[in-house]
Amino acid sequence: MKNFLCIVLFFFSLKGLAQEISVDKAALKRNQVVNDTMRSSNKSTSNKNIKNQDATIDLYKIISFENDTTIVDTSLTIKKEYKFNYLRKDNFELLNFSNLGQTYNTLSSNFYSERTMPLFGARARHFNYMEIEDINYYHVPTPFTELLYKSAFEQGQLLDAFFTVNTSEQLNFSIAYKGLRSLGKYQHILTSTGNFRFTTNYTTKNRRYKVRAHIVMQDLMNQENGGLQDEDLVNFETGDEEFLDRSVFDPNFENAESILEGKRFHLEHQYQITKVQDSLANNTLIIGNNISFEDKYYQFTQTAQNDYFGDAFLSSSINDKVTLEDFYNRFYASYHNKDIGHLRLNLDYNNFNYGYDTVVFLDDNSITNRIKGDVLSVGGAYNKSFNKFSIEGELGVNVSGDFEGNFFKAKASYKINDNTKALATFNSSSRAPNYNFQLYQSDYLNYNWDNTSLFKNINTQQIAFQLQSKKIANLSFDYTIIDNYTYFQKETDTTFVKPYQANSSINYFRLKLNKEIKYGKFALDNTIMYQEVLNGENILNVPKIITRNTLYYSNHFFKKALYLQTGVIFNYFSEYNMNAYDPVLAEFYVQNNTKIGNFPRLDFFINAKVRQTRIYLKAEHFNSALTGYNYYSAPNYPYRDFTVRFGIVWNFFL
Repeated sequence: MKNFLCIVLFFFSLKGLAQEISVDKAALKRNQVVNDTMRSSNKSTSNKNIKNQDATIDLYKIISFENDTTIVDTSLTIKKEYKFNYLRKDNFELLNFSNLGQTYNTLSSNFYSERTMPLFGARARHFNYMEIEDINYYHVPTPFTELLYKSAFEQGQLLDAFFTVNTSEQLNFSIAYKGLRSLGKYQHILTSTGNFRFTTNYTTKNRRYKVRAHIVMQDLMNQENGGLQDEDLVNFETGDEEFLDRSVFDPNFENAESILEGKRFHLEHQYQITKVQDSLANNTLIIGNNISFEDKYYQFTQTAQNDYFGDAFLSSSINDKVTLEDFYNRFYASYHNKDIGHLRLNLDYNNFNYGYDTVVFLDDNSITNRIKGDVLSVGGAYNKSFNKFSIEGELGVNVSGDFEGNFFKAKASYKINDNTKALATFNSSSRAPNYNFQLYQSDYLNYNWDNTSLFKNINTQQIAFQLQSKKIANLSFDYTIIDNYTYFQKETDTTFVKPYQANSSINYFRLKLNKEIKYGKFALDNTIMYQEVLNGENILNVPKIITRNTLYYSNHFFKKALYLQTGVIFNYFSEYNMNAYDPVLAEFYVQNNTKIGNFPRLDFFINAKVRQTRIYLKAEHFNSALTGYNYYSAPNYPYRDFTVRFGIVWNFFL
């Protein structure tokens, strides 16, 4: 099925490429590139191959979950380099494991939340799990295709193929599939993942009724090996040639794998009660409905019990599987008036069913198998603009049901001038801990608990400020207070991972600065973050400093037929007690015995753009043999060695 989808999408892509040959010179002058900030920092790398004279690049629209619209961008910028990875996001605050498709350790955390419900567990497996807010919708004048390819680690590759078409002005379809298979450098860390997406959106000719929907099916499989054994860490750090072939290491086990699978069906539709001519007069009344159903499960299997996790009910095999069925329904009404602003009121209903098929009896105690019920919520939102000043607010509260929860956010922004904008945000939230903190069952005796009546709601308050300035810098600051913080930890080295809840408040702040300095064809892009936990150390551990500095050169060659960027990226974070990884839970847990960090990571890249094709070549972590083999993504999990990888992003316009 995976290969079939890729072949179909590739066929559409080839068809688009065949028709790219015919280029109208008049169209070349009209097309322009819009970069990630909707303004081109590289106008000379414009889109020059859109066949239809009337189909300028600004008509190829990408519509986010929150209805923000951006434009298809085929430029080559340093921001594109940062996003050319498995997640297709800037992973400045993440540290990847050795194999592509494995989890990421989190170097920084943002506790901003608009949720009133707990999350499904296995959060370490959710980095590439596409949520509702990760799905985009499209509106294009001609069929549009994008292909991404990137080499993996030993016997595999990453492919993300996307195709969208408007069959009419009112109706759009898109289909996409991201597939990965990578063997990895170490024993038993094969990854095989797939993300299938289908979207559609439709607007009636009178523009009063709008509907959009998506179907997403995802399966994310990882072989698990528990990391290197403690006695092998010395051999790894010596850099001896005998151990540079990483497959010679024996991991803690070689008989386990985990998988996260999910299916989601999502529908949003709305009807504008007022006529279109009334809306043009800034007087709009809309009623709408959002429906979503998601069925997902996480499963950990092991062919035999291993003492690494302690005793088990059965020594023959381990098969832990937990499921969640989540149904969500929202009814809302929104009103917009030029003088009053935009007001929305909503009524939400959640039905959830989380758990297992059996009840566990352990030490004369029974551990239930299900958390299920209903929650009814109410909420609203408001925003208004006053020339250069704008405000917005939103709230939600669970008024009845099995979980208490609420959130409130307030945001104000001021446009100082065309290049500078200031923002201030306040967020407060209260919600139950994630389901796996409340209830967990496993064939391993130590991984069974029922905290449904013990754990309190997690309460957070955050205040944040941002200054966005092209001339000065981009500066952000946030300060968060967390009560009843939940986390996983081992009490001692001889015990096993358990959920805990902090008894005191945690105070945590972050300061982040980004500034790019240009001189001729050269540029230096700098991002640095300073963060500190004022109280709550040994519970919430983060590095004090994270930095990324990129020195690069950009220029055109061959009569501007080729645009080239080449440079060096420096990544670094200070030493700290990095969280450890638990494969049974697919969660990171707090540890305070092993400090990791203080190792530089240098990448050399050469990126090129020819027409709508962007080519990426990178020597990753090329300093690994020079600065010492003391680099880890988590305790007992080494970071990546030096490797050279190749990739390409190809856009086609019919």
